[in-house]
Amino acid sequence: MTTKKTSSAKKTAATPNKKALSKAAKPTTKKRAAKKPTAPQFFDRELSWIEFNARVLSEALQPEVPPLEQLKFLSIVSSNFDEFFMVRVSGVKKNKHNRSGIAGLLPGEVLERIGQRVREIVAKQYACLMDNVLPAISSRVRLISTLAYTAEQQQFVLDLFNREIFPTLTPLRIEPDSAPGFVRNLVLHILFELQKQDSSDGPRFAIVPVPKSLDRFCRLPADKKAHCFTLVEDVITTNAAAMFPGYDITDHLVFRVTRDADLGVDEEDDEDFVAAMAEALVRRQHGSAVRLETAQNSPALHRRLLRMLELTEHDLYVAPGPLDLKPFMDLAFLDGVGKLRDEKWQPKPNRDLPDDVDIFDVLRKKDVLQHHPYDSFEPVIRLLKQAAVDPAVLAIKITLYRTSGDSPIISALAAAAANGKQVTALLELKARFDEEQNIAWVEQLERVGVIVIYGIARLKVHSKACMVVRREEKGIRRYVHLGTGNYNDKTARLYVDLGLLTSRDRITFETAQFFNAITGYSSVPNLQQLVMAPVSLKRRVLSLIAREAKRSTRDAPGRIIVKINSLSDPDVIKALYEASQAGVKILLYVRGICQLVPGVKGLSENIAVVSIVDSFLEHSRILYFQNAGSEEIYLSSADWMPRNLERRIELMFPIEDDNLKKRIINLLGLYARDNCKAHALQSDGRWERQTPKRKAIRVQQELREEANRLAETAETSSHKRFTVRRKPSR
Repeated sequence: MTTKKTSSAKKTAATPNKKALSKAAKPTTKKRAAKKPTAPQFFDRELSWIEFNARVLSEALQPEVPPLEQLKFLSIVSSNFDEFFMVRVSGVKKNKHNRSGIAGLLPGEVLERIGQRVREIVAKQYACLMDNVLPAISSRVRLISTLAYTAEQQQFVLDLFNREIFPTLTPLRIEPDSAPGFVRNLVLHILFELQKQDSSDGPRFAIVPVPKSLDRFCRLPADKKAHCFTLVEDVITTNAAAMFPGYDITDHLVFRVTRDADLGVDEEDDEDFVAAMAEALVRRQHGSAVRLETAQNSPALHRRLLRMLELTEHDLYVAPGPLDLKPFMDLAFLDGVGKLRDEKWQPKPNRDLPDDVDIFDVLRKKDVLQHHPYDSFEPVIRLLKQAAVDPAVLAIKITLYRTSGDSPIISALAAAAANGKQVTALLELKARFDEEQNIAWVEQLERVGVIVIYGIARLKVHSKACMVVRREEKGIRRYVHLGTGNYNDKTARLYVDLGLLTSRDRITFETAQFFNAITGYSSVPNLQQLVMAPVSLKRRVLSLIAREAKRSTRDAPGRIIVKINSLSDPDVIKALYEASQAGVKILLYVRGICQLVPGVKGLSENIAVVSIVDSFLEHSRILYFQNAGSEEIYLSSADWMPRNLERRIELMFPIEDDNLKKRIINLLGLYARDNCKAHALQSDGRWERQTPKRKAIRVQQELREEANRLAETAETSSHKRFTVRRKPSR
């Protein structure tokens, strides 16, 4: 599939905060008024993303959040920054042409601001960990430092080191100023400075990688009331002398390197794309270094590492605590921690699809909307499991981007193929950081006879679509699931997403056309119900915004409400500005990146931007257009970013059932009332956390309570059969 890409970055570029100076003029008796400063039209993409991570951190700083929930948010901040540096910072560093983005900042300026803001956020992150969270959980969960070991724990750590850790360690000698190519991406390492005993020779240096096979937290003997742990790097440094007989350790430094994660696969020339991707994953471990993190302040060792890694002081981040807080997520799920965390949420059965009904019977009669994680993901799994064993099912087609490690979706597809169904899975190998898992699924599915498509050259398949083809009395009938989130049963318990289950002829027929286009040689179909990127999705979005502006009047202003993860496409932002100037009232729920500047008079005064950050990751994409009273609702897999609209296979689909429309409109209204977890974007780029003035309203809590009420109603109203005992007839 070949697409024509469009870009208007040059046409829409603006330099923020730059005064428009009056041109020099000949002397005149009339003094000209100086022009006002030009307001920015776009925020910088990278800096906007950093502010999203600041909002994640903000959740950890809320005193009402239980401490282990705070720890989860702190862990997420670290995980987010890892990906940000691997992908976004590395990209800015590679901008060799020194071009500015649509916000007008040059790469050097962006990197400078990134470093400053990241350090501010990391300082708050570690202050929260060390001063608040660890003390608050110490009654049930304790992290013991080397200086606090009891005599019993010291002996335990020594025995543990000798028995399980020392045999796995490999000290690697490094020459002065040599590049340590063996230092892998995001792996803990320890640099040791050594002095040979009875020698005046200069210092020697060795690096010890901490094997990923070792648990980060080593459990220590303690009383029954608390879980006690020490960090594996502390166990190693405490007993490191055993690795260097004949040398004294004069200094050491725990460090971690973040590398460029750009795979750089040649999609046209590589005949075996799976093998090419596997090779690229190996290369990722040794890409150019973009960040050095250390756990101690050792200037001499810092300088040595920076020189070897070809980094500067600007790339150095010294943590005032343990490196890499991602594994700390594990502590949040320990058993027996009392009220240190929230009660675990159990998704509820969908009231339209109870366990005792045939899913095909229901979908022949009506559309069903799934709202995860409030609704269980089980009906989607059940659809595929039922299809796998149903003699009437002929074929199953599905797009897979990210799946869980022990995916029941994969198991159902394999079972269907084993039962003689024709199963086709488009498994996107270019799903960043899930490539290795997806390669493993390719091999497993192909072994059982599933037709596996690896993706489309130069495009990522990011759409979420599944189709079951069934032979029935009235002929062939298709059943379709279209969603905003991945076919992943694990993230469906943590991410807020919407999915539509339907057998409507118009939608299912076009879904079949969609699959033909992405799996074979079919030309791009002329779709009417579904909207597909990169073919027509951007054009349709622009036309819907323009239509709302055209139909808006002073007495009856238009209305647009959009819920997405990111907004960075300059053409879409420009269209929203024009709609705002036409009087359209626009409310945008943008979880992450937002380059649009709201609330600027004459530009965007009718646009409000809100970000909801709570326990569940807001991931659904919803589009509402008032359309002069003929309201339209769409769901989509795509964010409003150039990559989604121009370089990915995405789908947008309408909600046609009136009851489901009302349900989604009410949902958007509930989001508008959130005053606990909502942050409002200001025209100067600040995000202001909203606070309740009267009644506190938290949308995710409201939806949990509603799901509980509906589940209780369904349980009490369910029909039960009673066995009546009678005297047998003679």
